[in-house]
Amino acid sequence: MKLSPIRKILSLVNPETAHNIALWRLRTIGSIPAGKWLLGKRYAVKSPLLEREVFGMKFPNPVGLSAGYDCNGDAIEELSAAGFGFVEIGTVTPRPQAGNPRPRLFRLPSAGAVLDRTGYPSKGLEYVMGRVRNRKKGIIVGCNIGKNTITPDQAAASDYLKVFRNMYQYVDYFSINVCCNTSSKTYIPASKETLSALLAPLFEFRRGQSDYRPILIKISPDLSTEQLDQVIESLVELPLDGIVAVAGTLSRDGLTSAEREYADSKGTGAISGTPLTRRAIETIEYIHRRSGGFYPIIGVGGVMSPEDARQMLAAGASLVQLNTGIIYHGLGLVGKICRSLTAAAHAEQTAKAGQETPTGKDTQTAPEERS
Repeated sequence: MKLSPIRKILSLVNPETAHNIALWRLRTIGSIPAGKWLLGKRYAVKSPLLEREVFGMKFPNPVGLSAGYDCNGDAIEELSAAGFGFVEIGTVTPRPQAGNPRPRLFRLPSAGAVLDRTGYPSKGLEYVMGRVRNRKKGIIVGCNIGKNTITPDQAAASDYLKVFRNMYQYVDYFSINVCCNTSSKTYIPASKETLSALLAPLFEFRRGQSDYRPILIKISPDLSTEQLDQVIESLVELPLDGIVAVAGTLSRDGLTSAEREYADSKGTGAISGTPLTRRAIETIEYIHRRSGGFYPIIGVGGVMSPEDARQMLAAGASLVQLNTGIIYHGLGLVGKICRSLTAAAHAEQTAKAGQETPTGKDTQTAPEERS
């Protein structure tokens, strides 16, 4: 893979520093006259064949940005201009939290993976509200919400509700983070009872609003089949609108012994990228099949190529999201996926048109019918 000079430089520095530089660069470009137009010309792919209607909303394309990339909503307009069909910010917590000491984000380039033990750093609800309050209309924005690390599990519902209530008028949908913290193996409320208790205040608040905001849950890939079945039952029994599958994994499956040893030397953390691809697709396929395909799924986890995105959509996802793929392949990956999906849709239309055209008949006028 040939890297641009800027990406070569960024690949040599700490991944969190490189990420912050990339966001700063995006915001700088967006702040100059015609900057967002230039981003669109460079990266965005537009076609009616890419449009999707999900949750009653019209997405310009099915390729979104997952939570964890633009945590605080700093570059929503620039990311949208660069071709993302939607942008999910967060994880947003009620109060600011620094996360774990640095370094806390590590590349595993031989595996096409990233080890994340950031611990959900967030500038907090008030800051994020300031970023999204006056954003450009017409951009679909999701908000991933979670509890502060210091909040006891039994008090988590109040943290979720605080963010949900205050962000309700500013975003288009919510994904509720019920995954473990990226530096902890605790807090995976997968049972129906726990999920119901956690989400009930959100459903109650939404019932009193004039505008409807879809609520999805974002799940861990490390759930057992039994836990996953309980999540699917919750999806059917609760007024949920869909699932985001999946977050990073605490498993080290898919890593070589050397990669596993390196990851373990950095402490507990979530792996994203190529080692997660197959597990994410299998989870989506399982949810889609067990739920009868009635509930939208946003597929995320290991989307590193157009082929990964196509497989995820074929498995039952309505939309897909990128994160680690952008770290390794840059913003150009969005356009590559969109061009691939456009070509596939066009080929399908052509094939369908060919099947509908009568065959084996002479379309010219018979001699005896000519005057």
